Amino acid sequence: MRMTIFKSAVVLASAVVALMSVSAYALTEKQQAAMEERIKPVGQVCMEGDSGCGAATAAASGGARDGKAVFDAACMACHATGAGGAPVVGNKEAWAPRIAKGIDVLYESGINGVPGTGMIARGGCMNCSDEEIHAAVDYMVENSK
Repeated sequence: MRMTIFKSAVVLASAVVALMSVSAYALTEKQQAAMEERIKPVGQVCMEGDSGCGAATAAASGGARDGKAVFDAACMACHATGAGGAPVVGNKEAWAPRIAKGIDVLYESGINGVPGTGMIARGGCMNCSDEEIHAAVDYMVENSK
């Protein structure tokens, strides 16, 4: 009889421990939300042809940024200093042959980069929409005529 009581006590204790360990992993909604916030991705990868990435960023920020804002955020590092051979905004001589090729060629260069030069796709602004890149190009051209 003593053995039966002992076995019952062990089974009961094991059950209590199992229940306590299961309840330890049950999170409240607030805890779950806090954990999801801590482990959420810090960015996203946008593939060529995926129109959702740039549009989502523009929509989340309250609309497309104007040309000056994009220039200040992404283009200025090279186009204000000449880094990597970039034409400096305001240098009419450096911009004239580029402007002569037409605005569509400049838009294409801004979006896709220029092979063999320091001009990388989107000037490195991977969260810029095509419209924002166009606005930045327009800003640079207008200030370089």
